[in-house]
Amino acid sequence: MLLKRLGLAALFSLSVVGCTTAPNSLAVNTTQKIIQYERNKSDLEVKSLTLASGDKMVYAENANVTGEPLLLIHGFGGNKDNFTRIASQLEGYHLIIPDLLGFGESSKPMTADYRSEAQATRLHELLQAKGVASNIHVGGNSMGGAISVAYAAKYPKDVKSLWLVDSAGFWSAGVPKSLEGATLENNPLLINSKEDFYKMYDFVMYKPPYLPKSVKAVFAQERIANKELHAKILEQIVTDSVEERAKVIAQYNIPTLVVWGDKDQVIKPETVKVIKEIIPQSQIIMMPEVGHVPMVEALDQTADDYKTFRKGLKK
Repeated sequence: MLLKRLGLAALFSLSVVGCTTAPNSLAVNTTQKIIQYERNKSDLEVKSLTLASGDKMVYAENANVTGEPLLLIHGFGGNKDNFTRIASQLEGYHLIIPDLLGFGESSKPMTADYRSEAQATRLHELLQAKGVASNIHVGGNSMGGAISVAYAAKYPKDVKSLWLVDSAGFWSAGVPKSLEGATLENNPLLINSKEDFYKMYDFVMYKPPYLPKSVKAVFAQERIANKELHAKILEQIVTDSVEERAKVIAQYNIPTLVVWGDKDQVIKPETVKVIKEIIPQSQIIMMPEVGHVPMVEALDQTADDYKTFRKGLKK
C-alpha cells in the first residue's frame, strides 16, 4: 500500500529531479522500489545505448513493438520517469522514453551542447538504432517540447505528429511574473538546498501531490550535486528559440497538439497564441487549474486528450 500511496508523488518528483543517491539509505531504497513498481505497472524496461560520441543514453521502452512508435521527451531537471505513470495509459503505442544527455542515468558531460538541435540529433541516433526513425510521433514537456520542435524541424519527413506540453522555446511570449528578475544565481529551478527543492516542488505545480519531506530530501540531493551542470544547461536553453524552426512544422503541415496548464508559473500560458500563429494547424487544449506538468497533475485527462488527437489523425 505504501508504494501505491506514494507512487504518483514520487514519480512526479523523479520527473523533476531525476534519480539520486542520498545519505538516508532507507529513503533511497524506498524510492527505488517505488520507481520500479511504477515502471512494472507500465510495462517499461530500462535499456541503454552508447552514442557515437561515447556518451551513454539510457531510455525506457515498453514491449509493444508492433505499435506506432512514440518518443516522449522530459523537461529540464527531469528524466524518463516523467512519463512513467502516463505510459500505462499509452500502452497502445510503442513507447521510447529517454533520459536526455545531462539528466537521469544518461551521461552528464560538462562541456556538451545541450541546446535543442544537439539533443534532437542525439535522439535521432537513438531512434535510428531502434529502427524507428523514419516513422515517429514525438511529444515533449517544457524543454522537451522545444527539443520536439527542433526534432521535427530537422527531420520533418519522418515525424508523423507532435505533442507539445507546456513547451519551452517560444520565448517571444515573454517570461511569467513569477520569473521576472530570475538569474542563474537566483532561480527557483536551480537548487542549492533542501528548502529550495521544497519551494520548487510547489512552484511547478498548481496542486502538488503529497510527498513526505524525507523523500523530497532524497530527491534534493541530486539537484544540489548537479547544480553547476544544470545552471550551464539552463543558460543554454533560455536563449535557444525554436520559433523560426517551428515554421518548418507549418510548412510540412505536421499535425500538432498543444496542451497547457492555465496556472503554469514556469512558462506563460499565453505562449499558446505564439505557437498557434506560427503553427496554424495546431490544436490547442488549455487545462484549468493545472500547472507546468499536465501529464502528472491531470494524468487521465492528458492521456485521453492525446489518444483522441491520435484517433483524429486516422480520419
